[in-house]
Amino acid sequence: MINLTRLWTGTAQPADNLRYGQGHRAVKSANTRRPIVVWNITRTCNLRCIHCYSDSNAARYPGELTWEQMQNVVNDLSEYQIPALLLSGGEPMIHNRFFDLVDYATERGLKLTISTNGTLITPKKAARLKAANVAYVGISLDGIGEVHDKFRGKEGAFKAAVDGFRHCHDVDQKTGLRLTLTRNNVDNIERILDFIEEQEIQRVCFYHLVPAGRGCELEVLDSMRARGAIDTLIKRVEHWHSRGIDREVLTVTQPADGAYLLTRMENESHPNLEQTRELLGWNGGGANSSGRGIANIDTQGNVHPDQFWQDIGLGNVKQTPFSEIWEEQHEPSAATLQKIRSVGQLSLNERQTRMTGRCATCKFFNICGGGFRTRAAFANNSMWGSDPGCYLFDEEIA
Repeated sequence: MINLTRLWTGTAQPADNLRYGQGHRAVKSANTRRPIVVWNITRTCNLRCIHCYSDSNAARYPGELTWEQMQNVVNDLSEYQIPALLLSGGEPMIHNRFFDLVDYATERGLKLTISTNGTLITPKKAARLKAANVAYVGISLDGIGEVHDKFRGKEGAFKAAVDGFRHCHDVDQKTGLRLTLTRNNVDNIERILDFIEEQEIQRVCFYHLVPAGRGCELEVLDSMRARGAIDTLIKRVEHWHSRGIDREVLTVTQPADGAYLLTRMENESHPNLEQTRELLGWNGGGANSSGRGIANIDTQGNVHPDQFWQDIGLGNVKQTPFSEIWEEQHEPSAATLQKIRSVGQLSLNERQTRMTGRCATCKFFNICGGGFRTRAAFANNSMWGSDPGCYLFDEEIA
């Protein structure tokens, strides 16, 4: 993740310890940190989103974890001391043991976030989330009104999601908005940012598209649209900061956003340039992301480097605790993880000499790490290929 608020304004943000090695309980090194775990607890969903990486539907899928197996996962993650657990789906709130899992996870001391489409959040459910000390609820929104409904494949989805935001707001439950940037909605960003301000949403994550699942049918943003989207976000961050509002504005699955930020800062002689360069260098971008700083447990219990990289299986929590899988204690997953992590373990020069394409000569490689490695692997059938989602111009990276 790139925290635009932190880097552009210099204002401390809640997860600086994990992203930049700053603040209370700061992580010593980005390439030795425990992962944030995204757990898809069910594939069943009440919507049919055109970009869904898990290709979910309103159907029942066999093989999902039993309640006892879910408890075992929580116990292991708690003892392993992961920094955060994100429950996702499908639609996680549709799971019949959802609130049991929420209560159990928070009682075991896990920092819990929820990724939901928001349509099932009633006033009562919002109050239960708040009572369980859920860190925040991330609600997906991909446009305003009909744009969102078309994206989500169901009329009325926008109104239901807005109601979900309001119910959380009424009980003072921290909410976050999640949006995947595509050509279908990029022109709606200003209206979405207005909505965030009107609803007093505290956190917003803009994901760059990863072509997985039904998302394979969509195209990543071209360079000009991507740059325009980030420029719009920076402008709004500046506007909010000038009014004393330091809302968390983050971009996800594109470390090249950090390189673009530095390019703008250099051109504008920004006062936070050197600090931003230092923080991004500590983070390492894609070199310390998938398979290291982020992990995924799918609905069947399979462990993956991230929630999009489903064709790489590292083990299954039904047979082996997540912590043992992640610590490379079993073959053949150990060899696979070592290969993925070698992108970060090699020296900077060794890593870059193995890269192909534009990343091989990019001057921002130390802070970007070659972009989002999962998207690069999909496009090149190689872990060392360049990320096709990079939107910087050749002259900017030379």
